[in-house]
Amino acid sequence: MGLLEDLGYGVKSPNGLQRGMQAFSSSRTGAWMFSKTMYPVDKALFRVTGGRLTLASLTAGLPVIVLITTGARSGKARTMPLVGIPVGDDLAVIGSNYGQKSTPGWVYNLEADPSATVRYRDRTVAVTARRADEDETDQTFDLAAGVYPGYAKYRTRADHRVIRVFVLESAT
Repeated sequence: MGLLEDLGYGVKSPNGLQRGMQAFSSSRTGAWMFSKTMYPVDKALFRVTGGRLTLASLTAGLPVIVLITTGARSGKARTMPLVGIPVGDDLAVIGSNYGQKSTPGWVYNLEADPSATVRYRDRTVAVTARRADEDETDQTFDLAAGVYPGYAKYRTRADHRVIRVFVLESAT
């Protein structure tokens, strides 16, 4: 039994409006806008709906998990809504940061402490993160195209840095 089953995680096909939102959010303008606004809205909506919805899941049909890491510098719990990419029985997360110039903070948190927690809807699972090797990273980006086509654009826009990918596996 893997993480996907532990979480009851699944990917649904987006409707037409959601596909349009995905196209906008992967554009340079949309990615910049969502990089500045998505996190606080997603965090609040996730909390208010008991983990059932985020802005990204509602408007773009994306399967969003909440990754809880330990801050690399602060030692405090840090939560981040992210799209989970099914890889075998596990999930991968991609440190694309919407194709922006910088690497997202949660990447450094996982590098400092690979123990984390994943919440999806009403389920919570302790996980261990491991950095994907080059082949797994390419495989994850290929699989990600079926979940959210914007990842390919993000990878192209952020070609000045290595986008780190982590595979999350149940800690039990």
